Amino acid sequence: HAPSVVGLATVFGAGGGTSSYREVEEAESVLLWGSNAREAHPIYFHHVLKGIKAGSKMYAVDPRRTASAKFAESWLGIDVGTDIALANAVAREIISADMHNKEFIDRATSGFESFAAHVESYTLEYASEATGVPPEAIKDLARSYAEASTAQILWTLGITEHHNGVDNVLSLCNLALLTGHVGRWGSGLVPLRGQNNVQGGGDMGALPNKLPGFQDLTSVESFQKFSASYGVDLNPLPGLHLTQMFEAMDEGAIKTLYVIGENPADSEADVGHTRKLLSELDFLVVQDIFLTRTAELADVVLPATVGWAEAEGTVTSSERRVQRVRPAVQGPVGARDDHLIIGDLAKRLGAKWLAESAEELWDEVRSLSPMHAGMTYERLEKLDGIQWPCPDITHPGTPFLHDWLWQEDLNGNPRAPFSVTNHEGPKEQLSDDFPIRLTTGRALDSYNTGVQSRGYNSPIRSGDRLQISEADASSLDLIQGERVRVSSPRGSVEMEIGISHDQPRGLAFTTFHFPELVDLNLLTNDEWDPKSGTAEFKAASIKIEKLTAGVSHA
Repeated sequence: HAPSVVGLATVFGAGGGTSSYREVEEAESVLLWGSNAREAHPIYFHHVLKGIKAGSKMYAVDPRRTASAKFAESWLGIDVGTDIALANAVAREIISADMHNKEFIDRATSGFESFAAHVESYTLEYASEATGVPPEAIKDLARSYAEASTAQILWTLGITEHHNGVDNVLSLCNLALLTGHVGRWGSGLVPLRGQNNVQGGGDMGALPNKLPGFQDLTSVESFQKFSASYGVDLNPLPGLHLTQMFEAMDEGAIKTLYVIGENPADSEADVGHTRKLLSELDFLVVQDIFLTRTAELADVVLPATVGWAEAEGTVTSSERRVQRVRPAVQGPVGARDDHLIIGDLAKRLGAKWLAESAEELWDEVRSLSPMHAGMTYERLEKLDGIQWPCPDITHPGTPFLHDWLWQEDLNGNPRAPFSVTNHEGPKEQLSDDFPIRLTTGRALDSYNTGVQSRGYNSPIRSGDRLQISEADASSLDLIQGERVRVSSPRGSVEMEIGISHDQPRGLAFTTFHFPELVDLNLLTNDEWDPKSGTAEFKAASIKIEKLTAGVSHA
C-alpha cells in the first residue's frame, strides 16, 4: 500500500484512510475498486454487507467477477491496468452532467480548470474502448457516485500493484475532490490494509523519507527534534525503498541486509533474480517467526515472537485505530519480541537505548509524533483503541479525517490539489508469444506466501490452480485439473488448470500462497512505480502450453 500512502499524502497531507469502518455501513454509495474484499478482507466486508442490507448501492470495478462483485449493483469488468482511463471518464461524465460540487471545489481545491481540460478527451466511447467497460455502465457509476449524499471509495492492491500505482490512487482522489465525498462523515477514501498493522508500519516511519507520524525527514524542525531526542545527528538523506534496495544489491552498493518479518525470496516479483541477489550478499540477517525461504539463505537467523499472539505492544488498523495487544500464549523457547532483539543489537552497536518495555517505546513515540501524543496505554485500554490524530490526553480521537476541507479558511491548510493522470496500460504488453494476461490475488483462507497459513489444513483451501475462462480452455484444448506449463518472459512453472465461468476471456488468475507447489513469482513482472517502488504484480503476460503432446480433449 505504499502508493496509497504516497497518493493520499500528496493530496491531503496524511497517508491514512479517511474513514471509520462504521461509515461504510451508512454510506449511500460504495465504490469497490480493485478489491475482492469478500476473500481478502472478510472482516471488513461484513461492514460492507451491512450497508448493502441497509440499502446502499455498491459498484465493483474488477477484471474478474469476484465473490465481492456478486454482491454489487453493477460489476464493471475492467481490463487489467486501465483504471486511470475509467476514473478520468467518470470524472468527465460528472463534469459534463454538471454534477460536480462547485462550492467545495472553489473553496477547498486547486487545479480544477487544468484537470477538467485534461479529462475532456476521456469520453465514454474512448474509455469503453480502453477498458472494455460499456459506456452506459461508466455513465451509471458516475451519476450514482456524484448524486449520492454519502459515498465511499474502497481499494486494495488491484489499484496499487501497478507501474503507475500512485497515479491510480490520485485518480480516485480526484473523484472525491470533484464531488466533495471526503472530509465528512459517510464520505471518504479507504485503502483496505491486508493485515492488522500495515497502517501502523507506515505510521511508525517504515518509509524511506518519513519519520514517525509521517513527519518529513527533510523538515528542519522534525529533523532537529528527533536528533535531539536520540542524542545523535541523524542521516538527513532519505533511504531506499524495497525495489531500490534490490537494484543497489545488483550494482554491488548493498552487501549486507537485515530482513525483519519479510520473505522476499518468495514474495518479490521476478523472484529468481531476487534469490540470486540474496544469495550473493556478503552477510544476510533474517529476523522472523518461522524459517522462511529467505531465512534459509541467511548467515544469521534471529527467532522472533508472533506480534499478534505472543508479544506486547500496539497495532493500528485500516481506520487508523491504535489498539493494545498482549500475549495470548508464551512464545517458543529462544524466541524474543522484535523490539528486544533490535534494542540489544542497537546497544551492541553503541547506541543509547533507554526504552526497555513496549510501553516505554510507545511513550517515546508519543513524545515525538504529535498525532499520537494523547494515546497513553491507559486511554487505549479504556477507550478500546483511539483513532489518530489524537494530539493530547483530552482528545477523543478522530473518526474521520480532513474536516478542514469544509471550513471556510481550511483551518490554515493548503488547498487539496487535483492531479492530472494519464492512461498508459500495463508496461508488459501482450504479444503473439505471450498472449494471455496474468493477474494475482488472495484466497480466503490463505495469506501472502503461506508462511503463516500453510501449516494447517483447511476445508476451503484453494488458490494453487491457474484460473482461466471456459473460452480459453476450449481454444487451448484444456480440461479442469489438467497440468500445464505456464511461461512469462522471465520463467516457467507447471501447475493445474481451473476453469471458471466468472473468468473473462484472455485473463488468467492465481494466488501466490503456495510457492512450494507453484513458484508463481518466477513469472511476475518487476516493472515498478517510480513514485512508490511498488512492483507491477497485477499485470504480466504469459502463455499456457499442454504438457501431454498429442492428447486432445475435443
